[in-house]
Amino acid sequence: MIFRTDSPEGDLNGFVDAGSHLLGELRFETSFRVEGKIEGSVVSKGILVVGEGGEVDGDIRVGQIFVSGTVRGTIHATEKIQLCTSGRLFADLETPSLAIEDGAVFEGRCVMNREQGGDHGSTEPAGKAPVGPVPLSARKKS
Repeated sequence: MIFRTDSPEGDLNGFVDAGSHLLGELRFETSFRVEGKIEGSVVSKGILVVGEGGEVDGDIRVGQIFVSGTVRGTIHATEKIQLCTSGRLFADLETPSLAIEDGAVFEGRCVMNREQGGDHGSTEPAGKAPVGPVPLSARKKS
């Protein structure tokens, strides 16, 4: 699977290779790839790629995440979550965009709220989407 992103390939901030295990908090700027195991929290406005051999267990707050491996915990993505064919996702999700390919496994809960897509500091609790149409004056300008 080829992941199409807006950032050039040279912007990869880091990589956890197969056989490596990171315990704690990971923060990065642009993009990070996991082929090993991460336990803890991941925080970034960038892109997290969990490869086929990768495992992440914890709280994830990113711009985008592409899952071909296994993720357990919670994910808050401000832009998109993509679960690829080989991906296994056992998590509660909050995102404005979710794509699940045929053959992938997803167990959990998903809240899709497009109005809060770019807002990490929202005061609205997860699962409390506005009821009815949102007035034009209240919508974010692109």
